[in-house]
Amino acid sequence: MSQQNLTSLTEFILMGVTRQPELHVLLFMVFLIIYTITVVGNLGMIILTQVDSHLHTPMYFFIKHLAFIDLGNSTVICPKMLANFVVDQNAISYYACATQLAFFLTFIISEFFILSAMAYDRCLAICKPLCYNVIMSQRRCHVLVGIPYLYSTFQGLMFTIKIFTSTFCGSNVINHFYCDDVPLLPLLCSNAQEIELLIILFSTFNLLSSLLVVLISYILILIAIFRMHSAEGRKKAFSTCGSHMTVVVVFYGSLLFMYTQPKSTHSFDTDKIASVFYTLVIPMLNPLIYSLRNKEVKNAFHRVFKKQCKLCI
Repeated sequence: MSQQNLTSLTEFILMGVTRQPELHVLLFMVFLIIYTITVVGNLGMIILTQVDSHLHTPMYFFIKHLAFIDLGNSTVICPKMLANFVVDQNAISYYACATQLAFFLTFIISEFFILSAMAYDRCLAICKPLCYNVIMSQRRCHVLVGIPYLYSTFQGLMFTIKIFTSTFCGSNVINHFYCDDVPLLPLLCSNAQEIELLIILFSTFNLLSSLLVVLISYILILIAIFRMHSAEGRKKAFSTCGSHMTVVVVFYGSLLFMYTQPKSTHSFDTDKIASVFYTLVIPMLNPLIYSLRNKEVKNAFHRVFKKQCKLCI
């Protein structure tokens, strides 16, 4: 497309996950299965933690919000991506692209700090068990969830407004399978450097500050566990935070893989692989990790299932 102001145009073209049309049917089926499992798993976790009174604890309060974030993150991206597999041109309207970017940033940034809040919660549960219920009051739980939502909404809107009030020129092709801030930068002919600097600063702060909270929490947890005299107590402590530790390693591992690549080997294609993992695969895995590794969730599912069966009879 010739050099022109694209702010007056009505759409962008998404390059998609792959440029090989013969893989579209296979990828459509794979991602449809992933999205179905994601919706069922996360929606099931939200409903289960809401209806079963045994799960009305701070830990499951945070798990419920993590499930909501994962469901939202996947829903913002996957349906449009699936639709693009079955159409000839992967077009997304100007305002749909802006909306997708705003919601994606809001959900992904929220996940950083919800995982931090969950690590802090597990730290208090293991290091200060006698004071845990007093410290982790309902009010504190709402604050630990509310602040990440407000902060991530602010950041999502800030970047979306800055990008979409700038001047677009040149190509309208986005080298990604959804509207993200970094792939949109090459399309800008104004404010690109300023926005790029802000993205680097905020991304670094989000990653390092949340990871620091997680690391400090788990260092304190490990110290508390090694001070325990009972082998049974150690086993229980490890099982309490095992699921969260698995989720943290998978989530931060994929992000660190993307951010720590040397410039010589870095490309949008490797970013796409990492993006598929933390926007689609991780939201599918999280409810499976918390349900398959957790006896309380399994027991809650059996209680709710039995209750529904009795009502049906």
